[in-house]
Amino acid sequence: MNRGLFLFASVTGFLAVALGAFGAHGLKNLVSAEMVSVFKLAVEYQFYHTFALLAVALAWPFIASRLLTWAAGFFIVGMALFSGSLYALVMTGAKWWGPVTPLGGTCLLLGWLLLGAAVWRSRVVDGK
Repeated sequence: MNRGLFLFASVTGFLAVALGAFGAHGLKNLVSAEMVSVFKLAVEYQFYHTFALLAVALAWPFIASRLLTWAAGFFIVGMALFSGSLYALVMTGAKWWGPVTPLGGTCLLLGWLLLGAAVWRSRVVDGK
């Protein structure tokens, strides 16, 4: 297990729960229903990729590959850019955050591809 990555995923999971609670209870009085929906999407993707980071952290002893390191990095950057830009868009109303979101999505996609490539190229462990 990669302890640092597991710890980082624990923090992003905590933040996803806290932000989700804020979005469900406090945000609806501050922004439109459409913006609440955008905020919820950001929380969902943060959660999905928190679980991806946990999977990478747990796979660490079984897959010795730089691809795994790159996958984790792209998941982290992707969460920051994708979810972060949506949070910023909702909280500030600044439309210029919009073009940042697809960059984050691209990073998330690359993370999944790299994770798959790491698994594909990994050595067989315990005959499985």
